[in-house]
Amino acid sequence: MAIFSFASAQAPLPPSVLAEIRDDLGPRRSGLSLLDLPFSGGEFEDIRAGAEADLRALLGLGDDYRVLFLQGGATAMFSLAPMNLLRRGETADYVVTGLWSRRAAEAASSQIDVRMAATGDGRSLPPPEEWRLSADAAYLHLTSTETAEGLQYFVFPDLNGVPVVADMTADFLTRPIPLAPFGLIYASAQKNLGVAGLTIVVIHEKLLRRVASEVPAPFSFARQAEARSKVNTPPVFAIAVAAKMLRWLRAGGGLVAAEARNARKAETLYSALAASDIYQCPAEVENRSAVSVRFQLAEAAREPQFLREAEEAGFLHLKGHPAVGGLRASLYNGVTQEAVEALADFLVDFAQRRG
Repeated sequence: MAIFSFASAQAPLPPSVLAEIRDDLGPRRSGLSLLDLPFSGGEFEDIRAGAEADLRALLGLGDDYRVLFLQGGATAMFSLAPMNLLRRGETADYVVTGLWSRRAAEAASSQIDVRMAATGDGRSLPPPEEWRLSADAAYLHLTSTETAEGLQYFVFPDLNGVPVVADMTADFLTRPIPLAPFGLIYASAQKNLGVAGLTIVVIHEKLLRRVASEVPAPFSFARQAEARSKVNTPPVFAIAVAAKMLRWLRAGGGLVAAEARNARKAETLYSALAASDIYQCPAEVENRSAVSVRFQLAEAAREPQFLREAEEAGFLHLKGHPAVGGLRASLYNGVTQEAVEALADFLVDFAQRRG
C-alpha cells in the first residue's frame, strides 16, 4: 500500500532528492559524510554558495538583496524581525489574518508599538485597499499563507516606499513573486525546501543598514550577512538539503512550472471536495490557499471516522490545526500529483460510502 503524507509541519521530499541525500550520507569527495562536514570547510562553502546562486536565479534577485541561511524557524523571526529592523520609538503595521500572523504580532508587541493595519475573520483576507496604514510605520508585516485557516494572498501591493516584511514559510518558492514590495522575506525550510532547522531570509540592503550594533551577533541580520551566515555554526545538513531542493526546482522549470504544478494539485483536490456536499471548505473561494487546503465534514462528529479510514488507506496527517479544527491537506512542492489524485479518489469513495 502506498503511503502519502499531507503534513503541514514536515513536507515529503521528492524521491530524487531523497536518493541524493541517501548517497551523500556515505563518503563524499572529502571522504566525509554530509553529516560530518565542518561549516568552516571549503566543501560546505561550495554547498552554501551554490544554494544562494540557485535561490537568486529562481527569485531573480539583484545585488541589492542579501540571502541568509539561519538557524531556527519562522517563530523565531517573529521576534528577530522587529529586533533588527526597528529603532527606539518606531512602530510597524501588522496585517493579522489568522493564527500565524497573530502570533507574529503578539511576539513583536513585546518589543514595539504594533499597529493593526487590518484583521481577518478566518474565512477571508482583508484586501490591501482596506488596510489602515500608519504614516510613520517602518514596515508592514503580513503572512502570505495562513496554513491553519487555509488562506493565501495572491497579490502584493507596493506601499509607496514602506517595505513589506513577509512570513512566506508556507508558499515560498511555490510561485513567482514580484520583489519590489518586499524589504524582508523569511521562510522556514521544512515545508517547501527540505527539513526543519533552517530559516531562509531574503533582505534588502536598505533594511540591513537599519540593524543596530547592539543586536547580538548570532541574531543580527547585518552581522550574518557579513559572515555569509556563519557567525555561529549554521545548520549544515538542512542547508545541504535545501541546496538539493533548489537544484530540483530549477531543473523542473523554475517557479513558473512550480506554480503550474501546485495549481493543478489544488484544482484536483478542491474539485473532489466540491463534488459532494458532505465536505465544506470554510475559506472564501478567492482567498483559498493553493498549498494548504482546509476542509471539514458537514457532520463534524464524523471527522474521527474519516481520519481513521484515511490513515488505514495510507493518507496521513490530515487533521487540522488544533486551534482551528477540521481537516487540511498540505500540498507543498514535494507533494506529487499522484498523491493528490489518490487522495481525491479517497474523498470521492468516502463520500459515496458514508454520504
